[in-house]
Amino acid sequence: MKNQIKEIREAQLMSKAELARKAGVSPVTVDRLENDAECRMSTKRKIILALGLKLTDRHVVFPGDE
Repeated sequence: MKNQIKEIREAQLMSKAELARKAGVSPVTVDRLENDAECRMSTKRKIILALGLKLTDRHVVFPGDE
């Protein structure tokens, strides 16, 4: 199932660059993740927290993640 990064980011009126800055990752990484590329668990944590969510909300951002 596709992740919800783009939908959540846009709902918060946040740019890819802003999310990348908050998460401490490159804008290219954000772009790849929004296109459903695989990533490390540490990157997922950074994205979840940068979106202002709790780590327990990981299934909201990454549905189907085990």
